[in-house]
Parts: sequence; C-alpha cells; structure tokens
Amino acid sequence: MAPGPGRQLTGAMTDNRTRETTRDTTRDTTRETTRETTRETPENTMTVLVTGATGRVGSRVAEAARDAGHEVRAAARSGPVLFDWTDPATWTDALRGADAAFLAHQPDVGSPGAAEAVGAFARRAGELGVRHLVLLSARGEHQAHATEDALAAAGVRWTVVRAAWFAQNFSEGPLADAMREGGELVFPGGEVLEPFIDVRDVAEVVVAVLGAGERYAGRVLEVSGGRLLSFRDAVAEISRAGGREFSYVPVAAVEYGAALRGFGVPEGEVEFLIDLFETNLDGRNAYVSDGVREVLGRGPREFSRFVDEGVAGAAWKR
Repeated sequence: MAPGPGRQLTGAMTDNRTRETTRDTTRDTTRETTRETTRETPENTMTVLVTGATGRVGSRVAEAARDAGHEVRAAARSGPVLFDWTDPATWTDALRGADAAFLAHQPDVGSPGAAEAVGAFARRAGELGVRHLVLLSARGEHQAHATEDALAAAGVRWTVVRAAWFAQNFSEGPLADAMREGGELVFPGGEVLEPFIDVRDVAEVVVAVLGAGERYAGRVLEVSGGRLLSFRDAVAEISRAGGREFSYVPVAAVEYGAALRGFGVPEGEVEFLIDLFETNLDGRNAYVSDGVREVLGRGPREFSRFVDEGVAGAAWKR
C-alpha cells in the first residue's frame, strides 16, 4: 500500500541520521587529573550532562534533574552546549565538569555504529572523571545489546534503563502529526500488546538512579506502563477522550520501509528500522515491568492520564 493523503509514514523511533564514528578525541591529562582530585560534589547535588536534551526523553530528564536540585548541562546539536554523537570533537567540552550523564543515542540505541560511539564516549567520560552514566535503551531490542555491553565494558559506573514504547509517541513527532493531519495512525504494530510508558516516568527513574550512588550500579532496569494495550486500543482511547474519530491502519514492516524510502530516509537506516519493527513488535514486549515502582516507590502514570492531559493540551487538534 503506497502512502496517500493523511498517511504520512515516517520513522517513529528515529529523527536524526547516523554514521559510524571513527575519529579519536584528544586527552588533556593535566586538566583531567586536577579536576578529579579537586571536585568534591556530593551525590545528591550533581552536575548532570543530558544528551539529546531537546528530545522527547532528554527534555524531561533535564526538567526532572533541575527539579531535583541538580545543575543541568543540556546538550544538543545546537545551543550553548554542543553535542553530536557523530562528532567526538564535541564530547570533551560537554563532559568536562560533569558528575553524571544521561545517554540517549540518536537515531537509536541499536542502530549501526551506536555501540562504537557509546563505548568511546563512556571511556572518555571516565577519563574526565564522570562518575555515573545512565543509558536509555529499549525492552526487547536485541539490536541494542551490543551498545549496552559497550557501556558496561567502559570502566565507569553504569546503569541501563530499558523502556517500553513511549506514550508520547502518540502525541509528539511524526505519528502524532499524521494523526492530527489525516486522522489515522499507519504503523507496523499489528495487534501486539504494549505497556506504553509516560516519558516523565522514564525521566524520573533516570534522575533517581543518578542520585542513588552505587544502589543501581551495573543494573539493567526495565520500565513500562501499568497495563497492556494494542496500538488499536491506544488510538481508540484517544478517540473517545478527544471526541474525534481516529483510525489505526496496521501495515507490514517492509511496506512501512518502502514508504520511509519515499520520504528520503537513507537505505541503511530503512533496513535497520524494518528489522527493528519485525522483531521488537512481534509480541515479545507484551508484559508489564516493575522498574518504575522499584526505583520511585509508586506505580507508573496511567495511559488514560496521559490521554486526558493530551486532550486538554490540544495534542490531537488539527
């Protein structure tokens, strides 16, 4: 099925392009040694580097870290703190002086080159005295395991937070745009069940982990929402709450990939996304994880709450 009016088939899990990193960074040994021996920042008052700080999760991590009293270094491809996963020359200035860092690799934690980039970045962070790294990963994504392993091998205190599908994918980004403009969600999600998680819960877990010292060091934490819904269920719930009828159109991953090519997505990224959707959306994630309750001592936000807030904020209005 070719994309027609209202069927904007664009990548829901990727916004940027990626290439394999090969350039090395230069180490300033004198500055690193001085910084490591003089910094006495306590665990509960940190300087936190947030990569992807303009993104769906990174922006919420930055907000949650500020709310917790930390100094936030919000890093992105533009702005006062420049950071680009494909440009190691931007890493040192972003890292220097930070106590901890949140890692959100673009375009995806399992994309080609991600393991090499995250591993090199983590080693550089260790050289500069950063004490704790938290990597955003995805439940059930075997493509991300090499990246997680690269982080664990870097010699820095680390934690991996594997998240379920974000609830905010329905209200922000290309899928939300297609719903607003065309009244339908076209996606290769079939009828699989997923415990959609509010990204604010992900952010609060990340910040709590960073402030907990050794407690979650070397751990893989899985976080999800509290109930299972299909993509069709989620769209129907949005329709009921918002008073506007939206439809869900499931398509095959290869069909979705053909549409992505038509929108100019590079071939390598298209092939990765087809493989990702065929595996990650095969039902393997149809279970609820307890990471939010373990770390925060409460249950995750309800999907219905997310929908009600989205309706109140005109998230799906044309």
